[in-house]
Amino acid sequence: MKGKKLKFSLKFSKSWRFISALVIAFLLTFNFSWVATAAAKHYSDLQFTPLSEIKLPKYERFVLDNGLVVYLMEDHELPLVSGTTLVKTGSRWESGDKVGLADVVGSLMRTGGTLKHSPDQLNEILEQRAASVETDISEAAGSASFDSLTEDLETVFGLFAEVLREPAFAQEKLDLIKTQVKGSIARRNDDPDDIASREFRKLIYGQESPYSRTVEYATLDQINREDVVKFYQQYYYPNNMILGIVGDFNPKQMRSLIQAKFGDWKPNPNISKTQLPQVSSANLGGVFFVNQPQLTQSNILIGHLGGTFDNPDYAALSVMNGVLNGFGGRLFNEVRSRQGLAYSVYGVWSPRFDYPGMFIAGGQTRSDATVQFVKALKTEINRMQNQRVTAKELNYAKESTLNSFVFNFQDPSQTLSRLMRYEYYGYPADFLFRYQKAVTATTTADVQRVARKYLKPENLVTLVVGNETAIKPPLTQLAATVTPIDVTIPGSQTQAQK
Repeated sequence: MKGKKLKFSLKFSKSWRFISALVIAFLLTFNFSWVATAAAKHYSDLQFTPLSEIKLPKYERFVLDNGLVVYLMEDHELPLVSGTTLVKTGSRWESGDKVGLADVVGSLMRTGGTLKHSPDQLNEILEQRAASVETDISEAAGSASFDSLTEDLETVFGLFAEVLREPAFAQEKLDLIKTQVKGSIARRNDDPDDIASREFRKLIYGQESPYSRTVEYATLDQINREDVVKFYQQYYYPNNMILGIVGDFNPKQMRSLIQAKFGDWKPNPNISKTQLPQVSSANLGGVFFVNQPQLTQSNILIGHLGGTFDNPDYAALSVMNGVLNGFGGRLFNEVRSRQGLAYSVYGVWSPRFDYPGMFIAGGQTRSDATVQFVKALKTEINRMQNQRVTAKELNYAKESTLNSFVFNFQDPSQTLSRLMRYEYYGYPADFLFRYQKAVTATTTADVQRVARKYLKPENLVTLVVGNETAIKPPLTQLAATVTPIDVTIPGSQTQAQK
């Protein structure tokens, strides 16, 4: 019996090997004949049909009597519903002696449970339904979100409303969050990229600016539950929020659910638009250095204060970015490919919605090429001002920007998020389409004009994070004075474990 099975197995195996050989022979023959008859084309010779016109999905916007702004966007492709609330708050409005408070509030709203459900109960109900409710407070906005199956929408949305309206701020969860934050403080110098990013913002905005200050053991120790409750009570009102919901729902039923869960929430009639912190350049030039003896390469950032998205020249500045950046950009071609100074190099005009962003260029290079790398970056920045871009460069930059436009509309939730963000910051709903038209109209003269107007080579701040003994020639070839930066974490290890 075993012998028969073995013979059958061998015959079966030989048959399939024969069939496989025939298939492979056919494919090889087919491929070779195809190669012989179809010559490969260079990528620049390929022809593509124009991208179809992008249109916003249908949506509904209304305002409850208590001032809550609501956006609804249906999407019945999957039996899922998600929602997000934006709250006019942010870490930039916390006091300087309690840096970290907003982040703590944003985490504790969810992890601390509600007045009706303990943290464990909340977690269990959501896990049983493969749902989520999350909260956060960033630099310029607070947020709360939920994800749910359509069949569980009423339950999950109810918990979402509870978290927003009735957070319990459990003391034991506050203690846990503070311990976790202290752990992140202790590790913040582990990554040279993080050091460079953190310290560069301080050089641009200033040590005490809300756009660059960092949480320390001392500021964290100043935060108690009373501070958390007070911060929450200052900002969390329906007339200070925007709610957006997208997914598989019935609009009439969704309206009723929103009204039931949020309609009786009392607004704060005295809430006012919070004054934005003032921004000015902390340094107008200079070379700064963070010594990290363990490194074999240098992390380099250079730049200065930038601008906002609503600048009329934003589109032309974006095209300028395209000329500088990416595969085929000037920095890539010159600094990476021709000079071989870095694997990655970049330079971008990076605006913000309601405060000045930065112009920032940089990358990583080997220690002994540090000075040459910085000089190469500055040369290309000067060349943007003095050498008009070619028609080829302009077309490449514009096409890259316009072709990537479709990625802003990959799904309805992405579109809804953008609409909410525009309203949050006071931008028109069609801002992105205005930007698209402005990019299309940008000329070579526009790019050179904005480069000359907004790039400030004389005000470039240079930061190097690297190994001092390995940087040859020394940084003094860039400036007579190189200012060292001490990144030692204030506070002892004992304090961190309290």
